[in-house]
Amino acid sequence: MKSITHSLLIAGAISLSSFTLADYTGPGAGGEPTSVAAINKAPKDDMYVVLEGKLLQKKKHETYIFSDGTGEIPVDIDDRLMPAQNINENSVLEIRGEVDAGVMETPEIDVKEIRVIKP
Repeated sequence: MKSITHSLLIAGAISLSSFTLADYTGPGAGGEPTSVAAINKAPKDDMYVVLEGKLLQKKKHETYIFSDGTGEIPVDIDDRLMPAQNINENSVLEIRGEVDAGVMETPEIDVKEIRVIKP
């Protein structure tokens, strides 16, 4: 009985090793640009991105210029999403959001979440 069980286990392991699982292809799976330079080079509307960098300046109400060191891009941040603590141009932030890329417009990021890494 032991040898039958052992044989079934080996047969099961062989068949499982040849079984291919599907991959996750949604946000965070890779393939998305990981830098502002990559987004500016090939913007894709509604593409989900996660970036780390700084807000260099405020342009107008809820619109800022963001840089990760590879380039600059406008970001739209709702007032309700802004951190409770004060931040400035030296604060390091993580932003999560979607690229807004119109046909004849400069791409920007519609921020859905912001987190202070270093005040």
